[in-house]
Amino acid sequence: MFRTIELANELTWYSTHTSQDGKMCHPVDSPGWETIDDTWPCFASDTRNLRLGLTADGFNPFRNLNSTLSTWPV
Repeated sequence: MFRTIELANELTWYSTHTSQDGKMCHPVDSPGWETIDDTWPCFASDTRNLRLGLTADGFNPFRNLNSTLSTWPV
């Protein structure tokens, strides 16, 4: 997955581009991302580990809590 420099840079972009104004512009700014970092520090120490699926699991954009569907960002 990290054979090309371009792909490696895109997958590790979040480690150097966090929000400076306190607004959530990327999942890296979310409380879920911070929870993963705090819970699994060994996993968080490698910027190449993909955690988008872990922070966005169960995201429901339509606020329909009765829905059995799960939405994953693409």
